[in-house]
Formats: sequence, C-alpha cells, structure tokens
Amino acid sequence: MYAQLPNETFIYFADNHNCPYGPRPKKEIIALSKSITEFLLAQHCKMIVVACNTATASAIEVLRKDYDVPFIGLEPAIKPAAKSTKTGHIGILATKGTFQGKLYRATSKKIAQKAKLHLQIGSGLVEIVEKGQIHKKKTKTLLESYLMPMLDSGVDQIVLGCTHYPFLIPIIKQIVGEKVNIINPAPAVGQRTKQQLEEYQLANPNKKSSPITFYASGDIKTLTKMAKELFGNWFIVR
Repeated sequence: MYAQLPNETFIYFADNHNCPYGPRPKKEIIALSKSITEFLLAQHCKMIVVACNTATASAIEVLRKDYDVPFIGLEPAIKPAAKSTKTGHIGILATKGTFQGKLYRATSKKIAQKAKLHLQIGSGLVEIVEKGQIHKKKTKTLLESYLMPMLDSGVDQIVLGCTHYPFLIPIIKQIVGEKVNIINPAPAVGQRTKQQLEEYQLANPNKKSSPITFYASGDIKTLTKMAKELFGNWFIVR
C-alpha cells in the first residue's frame, strides 16, 4: 500500500499486546477497535484501514456507524480465487473470527455454488509472526499440518485470510509448490484505498513521501525488526 500511495502519510497501530484477535469475543474486538480508532483520529487520520480480517468481520459496521471518516475493511479474497481456480477447489487459511463474520459467510455462500471451499483455522500462526519465529522448523511443521490436507483435496488456490499470513508466504511456497496460487489480499486493499481517497477527494496532491510511523500497544522489538526488513530505515517506531 505504501508503494501504491507514495504521497500519503501512514500511521500504523499494532495492537500486539492484545493479539491475536481471532479467539476473542466480538464485543471485546469491537471495544479494542474503537479504542484504536479514537487514537488514530487523535493523530488526525483522514481514512482508516482496518488491517485485520477478524476486526473487519466483528467491528467495521460499528466503526462506520460511530465515526465520521471512511473505513476500508478486509475480507478473504475468495472471489478472485473462484475466478482463477481450474480444479474447483479453494483453500482458505484464516482465523476463527474471520470465518464467523457475516460478510465472509455471505460471500462464501455465493462462491460455494461454483467451487468447493476448504477451510482451515490458522491457530498459532499470528503468534509465530508476532514473535519473529517465521523461519523456525516448528513453523513449517505447523503449516504443513494445515496445508497438506488442502493439497490432498486438490486445491489450486490458497487464500490468506489474515494480514499476518503474507509474512509466511516463503514457507508456504516451499510446501505447496509452484502449481498452487497463493492469494495475498494486500495489493487489492491498497488499490481500494487509493480509489476511496480519490472518491472522497482526500488524496494528497503533494509529491512528497513521509516515513511510516508505527505505534504499538506491546513490545516493539519484533515490530521494529519487521519494519526494517520491509522499509529499510524509512520508518519511525513509537
């Protein structure tokens, strides 16, 4: 998204103290999402991307109702997967909260008429990413336990239904090989954000980029490491 919107100033709030959201009750996720929203509004944010599938599923309707700024939500990208599948089998790796969301259920019901969906809750994966343990042997073993049943079922598309999971793509590719397409929703979210900024006439016309500012509710060591890998030194952690 940062590359797609070079003129915009980004503020990212990582709620790593309360992560993962997947197992939390809907009421608690809404309360956490509202608290973060109010923090970001205090930083003068003009648009908010709810960069969490679970938070989108649980809270985005409330956020849109209670706050007077545009919100961009996330949902598993099963529509493009359904268009691309040749085998008619689609794997979806997501959190429990995402699978329980109303938007996901509505979309999957339509897609299920065209393709077989193979669902897998990615228990433990968010914690692995948060702790910086992506390249540990146990990570690949856990992913194999989630992905091999999908491969045995003939999936040729695997949808990543959590914003933490794209960090695991190198390991996932080792397991599924080149014949399976891995769908990362991030580029589509960036494009949607760009469209909404233009539609609401909020896009910044100035040709000047700013470092990304990261805030965290918990430990910043892993966050700092991940930010450095992604952005070099073009970021600030607070």
